[in-house]
Amino acid sequence: MEDEVRSVIVREKEAGHQLKVCIGTDSQVKGVETEFATVIVFIRKGRGGFMYIHNQTATMKMSIKQRMLTEVAMSIEVAYSLCNLFTLYGVDMEVHADINTNPAFKSNDALKEAMGYIMGMGFAFRAKPHAFASSSCANKVVQ
Repeated sequence: MEDEVRSVIVREKEAGHQLKVCIGTDSQVKGVETEFATVIVFIRKGRGGFMYIHNQTATMKMSIKQRMLTEVAMSIEVAYSLCNLFTLYGVDMEVHADINTNPAFKSNDALKEAMGYIMGMGFAFRAKPHAFASSSCANKVVQ
């Protein structure tokens, strides 16, 4: 993964694009399985973007809070493995959590822990409605 991301960054920088990366995960329960999709979204400022996708399936039964924090952990794992590359090449990065900021939604139960986890790792944090990497991009993969 690191070699691919490095080559993408070099290619895009050589083409004159200013990059921003957003990493997020979403999941969908399908019977006894939960499908997770983690995305790395590359945004070419003013020039569109593209993404890489990784799917995983789990059979462990989880509460909504546990599932939300598992999504965050998956995103952080990817972000942590790539953050030195992003720093080296001057690429801004955010970690997006598919967690609603509105307390009326069940996913909100995990908001404080997710925010603390992401920010505690030193990453920029975004939640719904600003977390498009998880709530839009990854969401399209697991539906």
